[in-house]
Amino acid sequence: MEKVKINTEYIRLDQFLKYVNIVSSGSEAKYLILQNNIKVNGITVNQRGKKLRSGDQIEIEGKIYIIID
Repeated sequence: MEKVKINTEYIRLDQFLKYVNIVSSGSEAKYLILQNNIKVNGITVNQRGKKLRSGDQIEIEGKIYIIID
């Protein structure tokens, strides 16, 4: 599990993917999200603008990230 520190109240899912260097552009983020390979707190999500907050757990292709502030 990798801890990811954010300095704001929340970060959008597409921004998070770029922040942790999983994708390099918004279009890559959109494609990855639409493949239904991302879970937030155990629930599959397909919303680019999903707000991630402190304590949220994100699973992407078997790797788990947790948001901390």
